[in-house]
Amino acid sequence: MLSIWSTRSGRAVATALLIFCLVLQAFPASISTRRESRGNRKVKESASTERRMAASRHSRPVTSQKASKAQPKGKAAGKTKAAAKGGKAASRMGKATSRAEVAEAPKKGAKGLRTARGKRPAKVWERFTASSYDGNPEAGDLTAGEDPAVRRAAVDALGTMNGTVVAIDPSNGRILAMVNQKLALSSGAQPCSTIKISVALAALSEGIVTKDTPVKLGNWQLNMNQALAHSNNMYFETLGRRLGFQKVSYYAHQYGLGELAGWNIPGERLGTYPTEEIPASEGGVGRMCSFGEGVSMTPLQLGALLASLANGGTLYYLQHPRNATEATHFQPRVKRYLDIAPLIPEVSEGMLGATQYGTARKLRTSFTAEDVFGKTGTCSNDGTRFGWFGSFTTSQYGRIVTVIFLQGDHAVFGPKAAELAGRFYRNLEEDHYFAGNASPVRAASAR
Repeated sequence: MLSIWSTRSGRAVATALLIFCLVLQAFPASISTRRESRGNRKVKESASTERRMAASRHSRPVTSQKASKAQPKGKAAGKTKAAAKGGKAASRMGKATSRAEVAEAPKKGAKGLRTARGKRPAKVWERFTASSYDGNPEAGDLTAGEDPAVRRAAVDALGTMNGTVVAIDPSNGRILAMVNQKLALSSGAQPCSTIKISVALAALSEGIVTKDTPVKLGNWQLNMNQALAHSNNMYFETLGRRLGFQKVSYYAHQYGLGELAGWNIPGERLGTYPTEEIPASEGGVGRMCSFGEGVSMTPLQLGALLASLANGGTLYYLQHPRNATEATHFQPRVKRYLDIAPLIPEVSEGMLGATQYGTARKLRTSFTAEDVFGKTGTCSNDGTRFGWFGSFTTSQYGRIVTVIFLQGDHAVFGPKAAELAGRFYRNLEEDHYFAGNASPVRAASAR
């Protein structure tokens, strides 16, 4: 009996030891699995946060009235995930969440928004009535005096999008190509975040900031380089309020807003600039400086301003030759000289950041041969979304300024315009445009 018991006991002990060893062996794997699971959750949460952040930068605000009444007046507006990139989100305006940032992205709605109390406002989808596509945007264009290579590159880049491409030689103000001239010469549209270029120049001119000055925004801060690259609305609203409407308006007119950009261009219409600050209920001067609220800007006006940055400070009248003879005997016409030469490197760094890692980085999926300095803009009005991208690129042989303006529905936004600009510059590179010019371009203001 003892022998049998010992044998059975020995077997039981051996079995217990075997089970214990297996448990010990599985325990680290279980921990690793749990850690991996937690890691995967963190990655998914991070990706989700990044998507929400990408959906929060600068389009027309969209929240419901019900959400707006959730807080009394004077409370901070809804926080956005995009603002969290610089630290913590803060109020866009000192009022209830009647308006909140929606993305420079094709997705619709107000995902990722939160009120000051941490609750998400009710989602409201914008309803767009405009189309993002035009079967033949170049129909009716007068092209005899344009540069054929630039024209081909622009037409191919725009495709069937409902928009316009304007390419300019910044050394003399000649329009090299203008695709969809009816739209390019129209009374324009809200400039969205492209207005931030003029606001940045105004703030630098007044000595309010330098490109490296940290500006406190709630519990976090940004400098101009970061604010331009990521198109931060709160930063430029702060600068706008410090400048005040009179100075903001003065510099905007100096840079060509509110006046015709062209010289005897048939059909060109005038954009508008308000004669007084828009009401506080619409955001006041802060909103004017972050979204261009109340302003109507034409593609030619933006192109003329960017040309002055590219050439060192000369604001040319833009001219569109009507035939080969006018192109051959082209004579530049200076509107005025801008005192911005020392400021151009200050804004250029942030504009370069926009194309390298900011809101315009999609441009680099097609073109990396040259540095491109640019600014995106996205907003909407009366059922139409606008997508802007103004840029210039330089090389030792020549420079070119490009403005792309799109209008339509959810398919239209600033980064999409930047993507098309990348195709345009790639087309020029493949046509040896940059290397083909005979001599370097000198800054016009230095002549």
